Amino acid sequence: MSSPSKRRDMDVMKLMMSDYTVETINDGINEFNVEFHGPKESLYEGGVWKVRVELPDAYPYKSPSIGFLNKIYHPNVDEMSGSVCLDVINQSWSPMFDLLNVFEVFLPQLLLYPNPGDPLNADAAALMMNDKKQYEERVKEYCERYAKKSNTIKAPNEESDDEEISEDEDSDRHSTFSEDNVAGDADP
Repeated sequence: MSSPSKRRDMDVMKLMMSDYTVETINDGINEFNVEFHGPKESLYEGGVWKVRVELPDAYPYKSPSIGFLNKIYHPNVDEMSGSVCLDVINQSWSPMFDLLNVFEVFLPQLLLYPNPGDPLNADAAALMMNDKKQYEERVKEYCERYAKKSNTIKAPNEESDDEEISEDEDSDRHSTFSEDNVAGDADP
């Protein structure tokens, strides 16, 4: 077994033995989902997200691919794909980092200190810079709607209970969320 493989195995096992819930995909350790809780004393506190991790063959020399599977409203997270814009993962990754760093340091720091100057979600960045109060309300709204523990258990393409609503409730929902904001919902 080569050194990168041993390191990958060790990092995944360390993550599995920590307080995080880890679900492997296709019984391998190159792709898995991790249950991630929003950091305390942040707008995201109480939120629970399923985060997809894909490890490249060259891990730890090449960074993991990280993405939120359930929606999160954040300037540095693409609303449609869940991709994360974080320099330490995308540009300055080092083999000194491990998967626990991602979940215990990098993602909490991202949620605590968004960078609207380098956005993947331009709407969230603009709202954060122009109307902080409305931005904070939108974050909390998304946490309430999409970041509940029940949302992390379902596969990303399964419909949630809030999809089974009447036409009246549906029109109310679309008055709160524009079509762009719910574009990630499963197709009927």
